[in-house]
Amino acid sequence: MRAWRALKTAGAASLRDGVYLLPEGEERQAMLAEVAVGIDEAGGQAYLLTTDPLPYPFEALFDRTEEYRHLAADVQDSLAALDGNAIQEQARLARKLRKHFAALATIDFFPGETQRQVRAQLDELDQVLQTRLSPGEPTPRETEITRLDAAAYQGRVWATRKRPWVDRMASAWLIHRFIDRQARFLWLTAPADCPADALGFDFDGATFTHTGNRVSFETLLASFGLNGDPALARIAEIVHFLDVGGLPAPEAAGLETLLAGMRASLADDDALLATASQAFDFLYIHYQNREPAQ
Repeated sequence: MRAWRALKTAGAASLRDGVYLLPEGEERQAMLAEVAVGIDEAGGQAYLLTTDPLPYPFEALFDRTEEYRHLAADVQDSLAALDGNAIQEQARLARKLRKHFAALATIDFFPGETQRQVRAQLDELDQVLQTRLSPGEPTPRETEITRLDAAAYQGRVWATRKRPWVDRMASAWLIHRFIDRQARFLWLTAPADCPADALGFDFDGATFTHTGNRVSFETLLASFGLNGDPALARIAEIVHFLDVGGLPAPEAAGLETLLAGMRASLADDDALLATASQAFDFLYIHYQNREPAQ
């Protein structure tokens, strides 16, 4: 059963009972060799063979169309189920669907139009969710980040879109905690309402916003030389994942649930920031005190 599960996870095709096939490749050959060793050690027999190209259409054995079809149906169900009351749950489901797609794409050895279509559907789901979760989310800009002196940014008004979500909450906490202790925050109905003398963050045209692959929190870290702090760097990984996806962070789901509860309970954005800041304070202290992995 262990061997069968390993072969199934690797995307091996079954020619007949006990005969499995994978396309040529060093990683796949190493995986088959590991399975063969395990079978031999368990008292069985395994033979690892390399075949010459044959006229038989082996590619058809690796057709993932049916699996993509089921995944596409789940994506469409998620799109149809989107509503204001279930948006957080749908966001979590979307991440699971994206993870499922990534695993499926790994064993899609002959990708084609079907994979492209399902990827496009997932992108559409992510875009709709982002619009619902955080209207006016900024478009990443391609520019170099200039190192700034925090001493020149004291006692300023910092402005961002109202009803902050993860990136804006974390950015505001970072500003008040590490950059400008006397910061005052202005919550905008629309980015166009930002006063000329305010420092905007996390919207198109803001002083600090998404830059390249960095979300606004990461842009602020780099701008003020804070990205060398390991605890802040760990928080940045979580914020990045929750804001735009990418490499999963184990703590992300818990933080997202906590912040979602705060956002649903507190209508005043100043009160929301004050409460969320306590969560980020505790998270920062935890990462400061955690022993490095051995």
